[in-house]
Amino acid sequence: MGVNELSAVLWRERELLELLTFKLEEEQLLLTAGKSRWIEHATREVEQVLDRLRTAGLERTVEVAVVAEEWGTSSEAPLRELVDHAPEGPWADIFSSHLRAMTELTRQIKQLRDENEQFLRAAARSTQETLATVSSDPSLYDSHGAGRTATVSSSHLFDGRL
Repeated sequence: MGVNELSAVLWRERELLELLTFKLEEEQLLLTAGKSRWIEHATREVEQVLDRLRTAGLERTVEVAVVAEEWGTSSEAPLRELVDHAPEGPWADIFSSHLRAMTELTRQIKQLRDENEQFLRAAARSTQETLATVSSDPSLYDSHGAGRTATVSSSHLFDGRL
């Protein structure tokens, strides 16, 4: 265990972050194309990559602790601090490169996640509005306790009668 192992773990983690980016883009393409049939599969694949990332994160924590001890810093030091304590040689540049790449991938993942969440919310809202105009909503009752059908005007965000 040591710096070579840490670098290998960071490469695996970067590959998983790239795979997660791909899976989120794939999910976004399905959402924008209206292919809701496959969303469940895409979401499951995203969750599988996230599980693998958690495992890689644990491996990284172990390897960082080993290298941090070798370099005389805290075993709980983040990668940025490890770069600052790197001895003379190529390791500071190598770990800086990993850190920059992982930071950029994380930014892309956050952006994709936020965009996908907006698509999902819009799809859910559209589905609810469509269902409200087509069928009786069991959560809507009249003054006698009987279920009533939602009308187009009852599915608006604001009450236009005010």
